[in-house]
Amino acid sequence: MPTVLILGANAGIGRAVGAEFASHEYDLILAGRDLEELNILASDLSLRYKVEAGAKSVDVVKFDVLESALMDCIEPVADSMEGVVLCAGYLGQTEAARGDLDEARRILDTNFTGSALALEILARHFESKHRGFICALSSVAGDRGRQSNYLYGSAKGGLTTYLQGLRNRLYQSGVHVITVKPGFVDTRMVFGKGKLPLVASPEVVARDIYRGIQEHKDVVYVPWFWRYIMSVIRSIPEGIFKKLRM
Repeated sequence: MPTVLILGANAGIGRAVGAEFASHEYDLILAGRDLEELNILASDLSLRYKVEAGAKSVDVVKFDVLESALMDCIEPVADSMEGVVLCAGYLGQTEAARGDLDEARRILDTNFTGSALALEILARHFESKHRGFICALSSVAGDRGRQSNYLYGSAKGGLTTYLQGLRNRLYQSGVHVITVKPGFVDTRMVFGKGKLPLVASPEVVARDIYRGIQEHKDVVYVPWFWRYIMSVIRSIPEGIFKKLRM
């Protein structure tokens, strides 16, 4: 069976994506920071869906060991590796980050630098095979900078631009690159943020991600209506937008 690597599989969306692929008979490599939790998840998905699921420790902000950690994921299943879904992300505390450069760096490194470096390493593998897919979760927050989450949004905006370039680079190699832009999702990342509008479940998001990959989409907004919401937000003139509290 084909194998999919899920980076950030500890997260709510990552867990749901793992279950979605397992339900379609994909073997899994679940990678993230909490190896104990991932081993439990791997056992659960193996039993429930009758697939092979393994767990690996990968932290995208540990740059000095990132390449070796990812190769440890790839090498045992190199022949069957069909693609990767990157779900790593960290919303952080924007207000706290204004006075705490460590918090600001964690937001930027997790959502852009570490994510882009991880995909750059993985891109070499798929490029050499001339097939496969690379799917990464950006965010609607990256479509326009807003004071409420401008560090997170700028990092995700950078990741979106990186994925555009990677898509262009890998097209001739037959490797498909998909950018996924979720809106608000009911996960630990938004817990404690108060009542949020238009919140989707991780399972709904995972189904949309799987469908987008199978249909070879380039950019997928999940749920779909965020494409039109963000189109309106992007169209607001800067002179007006800068006065808004968003």
